Amino acid sequence: MSPRAIVVGPPGAGKTTVGALLAQTWGVGFRDVDADIVASTGKSISDIFTVDGEAVFREIEERAVAAAVAEHDGVVALGGGAVLSERTRALLADHVVVFLGVGMAEGVRRTGLSSARPLLAGVNPRATFKALLDARLPLYREVATVEVSTDSRTPQEVVEAALEALEVKR
Repeated sequence: MSPRAIVVGPPGAGKTTVGALLAQTWGVGFRDVDADIVASTGKSISDIFTVDGEAVFREIEERAVAAAVAEHDGVVALGGGAVLSERTRALLADHVVVFLGVGMAEGVRRTGLSSARPLLAGVNPRATFKALLDARLPLYREVATVEVSTDSRTPQEVVEAALEALEVKR
């Protein structure tokens, strides 16, 4: 069993929304790794970060990604930081990965600098978001089969662009 596609990208890129629409378009199931983590731990992502720390969260996330990829044959959406794990990046190498790109201004607008996104909370969320994008962009591109910009597009337009990009890659 292998996912039809895995969706990655920074906070605010629309991974869950686009992933669910992509799964619906293909008539397959959808699985969100962040939701898996919340269900398995009984804690919100921000609580895990605050109480247990980012290192513990990343370990939980790495196991959750491996399980989702092994068990699910539909579309899987990963958390924004999942690509930080070398093991996860290696695991993704054998799969179709859709990288949803989002510009800094649009990403900040979409996330609303939400406290539900623990890595964006703080004194200067814009600078934090920029640093996050700068650090992760090469990793997203490393694992990506296709890259789709989400700026100025509706979720359905992003799905259509992803499908078109995947078709061109065949």
